[in-house]
Amino acid sequence: MNVTAMQASYEDARPFCPTPLIGVGAQKPKPEPVKVVATPYVWRDPTTIKPREWVYGRSIQRGHVRAILAPGAAGKTILSVGEALAMATGRNLLGQEVPGGPKRVWLWNLEDDAEELARIIQAACKHWSIGPEHIRDHLFVDSALEGAILKLATSTAAEGLVINRPLVAGLTDELLDRRVDYLHADPFVSSHSANENDNMEIDSIAKEWAMVAKNAKCGIGLAHHVSKAGAAEVTALSGRGAVALINACRSVLVLNRMGEEEARMWGIEEERRRRFFRVYDDKNNRAPPSDKSDWYTMASVSLGNGVNDDGDNMGVVIPWSPPDAFEGVTADHLLTVQHAIDRVANAQRYRADAQAKAWVGKVVADVFGLSADSSVKADRARINKMLGTWFATGALVKVDGKDDKSNDRTFVEVGTWALQDVPPTSSGEVRTGGEGGGPNRPHPTCPPIGAGVGKGGPRIEYQGGENPGGEAEAAPRTPTVFPAGNPALRPILAPGETGNEPIPGYEDFE
Repeated sequence: MNVTAMQASYEDARPFCPTPLIGVGAQKPKPEPVKVVATPYVWRDPTTIKPREWVYGRSIQRGHVRAILAPGAAGKTILSVGEALAMATGRNLLGQEVPGGPKRVWLWNLEDDAEELARIIQAACKHWSIGPEHIRDHLFVDSALEGAILKLATSTAAEGLVINRPLVAGLTDELLDRRVDYLHADPFVSSHSANENDNMEIDSIAKEWAMVAKNAKCGIGLAHHVSKAGAAEVTALSGRGAVALINACRSVLVLNRMGEEEARMWGIEEERRRRFFRVYDDKNNRAPPSDKSDWYTMASVSLGNGVNDDGDNMGVVIPWSPPDAFEGVTADHLLTVQHAIDRVANAQRYRADAQAKAWVGKVVADVFGLSADSSVKADRARINKMLGTWFATGALVKVDGKDDKSNDRTFVEVGTWALQDVPPTSSGEVRTGGEGGGPNRPHPTCPPIGAGVGKGGPRIEYQGGENPGGEAEAAPRTPTVFPAGNPALRPILAPGETGNEPIPGYEDFE
């Protein structure tokens, strides 16, 4: 139904007439019968169904509404400007593709004035080398503080909720006339004067925005504040007021500042931490791990508009990726760490406790030229990340035992060796870990090295060969499960190799 037909239906609708009071003993009139008819589903060839029309990445869909939730000053305004410039230029500025080339974008800000918006936009254009020719006729900007009021609905005790039909019709017509692909209203709470805690009213307003998106054939974004900006993770359910807005949106992007634990993990100083934030779609209220979110940081750009200095420094959103602890790590590195641990196994024995003098992290630090000192947060975080992965994959194992003073301690020993055909220990002994530990002797039947570094990739099963451990270990071994492409077991490639060549002795391995 288009806007004209919708308007006609409202004008032709009969007013509600309550049933008049009837006397005692009088017979109540029978209600008119209502016939309900179910519509049979008509089978369709799936290849003929129209595909979804994406305006920007997999976040903005034509004809649908999305919400963007964030605490105050988290970066949603400068993120929306970055997205708008990416769409207007058709360039992948923030890690999202712009299907079909440049788009027409309308930013309608309801809390910042035109001067502030110009500062944010020009700083981003300066950073990305965007000129007026790149966004001409593709970017539209309005501000409520400059008189561009946007009130889609009002609510009063006398009249209840009233949708501003002339505004809805005029907005839809302008979106169609300008061929706008995406309209961003910031914030949602300023686009109406209804009770934001009333689910019925907010649902009606959200559905009205959805009708505008459908009739104007564009995507619509509604920036929304969260109810409270504490230390807790912001989710879709953190939105201020009624939850009906979230339920009515096709996607809900959530912004979270970098937490203290994340900053420690990646060695980022506290004073810089608040420059980083992550974004993910939380429509299903299932947040991905922090290193799987889309991360951004804020770069500082000077406008050069000062008299005695560089003038205003504005934040510009740019993509950022968490550092990879396994960048450049090979199986040889892991093997060197394992040999260092194994050499002192009968004497010093390395500890799992990071506070211990013989902490195993110091071995890792020596191999990679890092610092194990707690004050060097970036190096310390990388060491802990590598150790955590090697413990998880069984390359290293934790073993309970006692130190030379008979105190209970947790030691680290070699689990599964990184490379095949590793010679046994110098003593020739077969050592087994204590309670909760695992075998510590070199394992002659490790799986072949996987190619590349896989994140959440397929898993493969490998049944080892004969166990040379003697009578006590003659029973068939349980297949060991190894993650395919384990970063702890990255291959070493010679010039010209791709990593897909057959490995000697494993030509028939599948």
